[in-house]
Amino acid sequence: MGSDAKYPARQGEASSHSGGGKMCEFCLKHSEGKKWYLQAENYSEDLLSDLRRRKFIEGFFANTDDLARDAERLEKLDKAPGFIKALMRRIITRKMKKNHFGQVVPMEEIEQIFGFVNSIVRVACVCRHVTLGEERRYCYGISMGPDGGKMSEILRSLDSSFLGGPDAEGLEAVSKDEAISAFRDHERDGLCHTVWTFQTPFIGGICNCDRADCLAMRTTVTHDIPIMFRAEYVAEVDPDKCVGCRQCMRVCQFGAITYSASKEKAVIDQRRCYGCGICRSVCKQDAIRLEERRGVPVAADLW
Repeated sequence: MGSDAKYPARQGEASSHSGGGKMCEFCLKHSEGKKWYLQAENYSEDLLSDLRRRKFIEGFFANTDDLARDAERLEKLDKAPGFIKALMRRIITRKMKKNHFGQVVPMEEIEQIFGFVNSIVRVACVCRHVTLGEERRYCYGISMGPDGGKMSEILRSLDSSFLGGPDAEGLEAVSKDEAISAFRDHERDGLCHTVWTFQTPFIGGICNCDRADCLAMRTTVTHDIPIMFRAEYVAEVDPDKCVGCRQCMRVCQFGAITYSASKEKAVIDQRRCYGCGICRSVCKQDAIRLEERRGVPVAADLW
């Protein structure tokens, strides 16, 4: 995987802009108002010494059948009366915030994370194992420890078919540059980047998600049961640069981009935007930038 000096995620870099909104709940709880996923302590190897966290991680990766059953339950829940769905929505989201919650993160900040962790390992995606029944290597374990740290030790100890079957490569160590190059490729394919906790606030993985095959994104966007936060940003189109090619619409996972036939321009509904920034990766006109969510009134309090 080679480098790409013209990587479009640098187009319209995330700007810093004050406003009336606030940061996400985890930023307030787990990093004193700073971006929680950019704080090294939330990746600490010491957090993996907690026996409950270790057991949770073991169960998560070893019991993929449970995830398949959860997906079936969500389909049934969609048909339930509104008050039941509303109640279950609150229960599931509250539980997931404690155990396994995510947040969308743009590429610039993924690079920052790769800059301070000490090891990166690529592994088969649990969601794709459940939804596709085959291996797709879209998930990355990050660690402050060398050689994958304690997380890799835990995963290697599991008797898990999707991690160690005859068609799997197991845990594949990659360099920072290799990981960044792979993420750029994922982005051009329309996958958005997310960080994930294993008993919050410990962050153990970065994934590349889409609505078709990712259970987490499907749960959040399709079933309207949030198990991930939106990014700290929202996208905005510069109408003077947009030529109406609609390539950004093709890669948006959230249905946030529409096309104005009268103006022949792309339009972003910032209330729907999750701020992943992947629309920038296909815009040859540098017409899309990210703005701080808290500085955009219609989106400032949408998480």
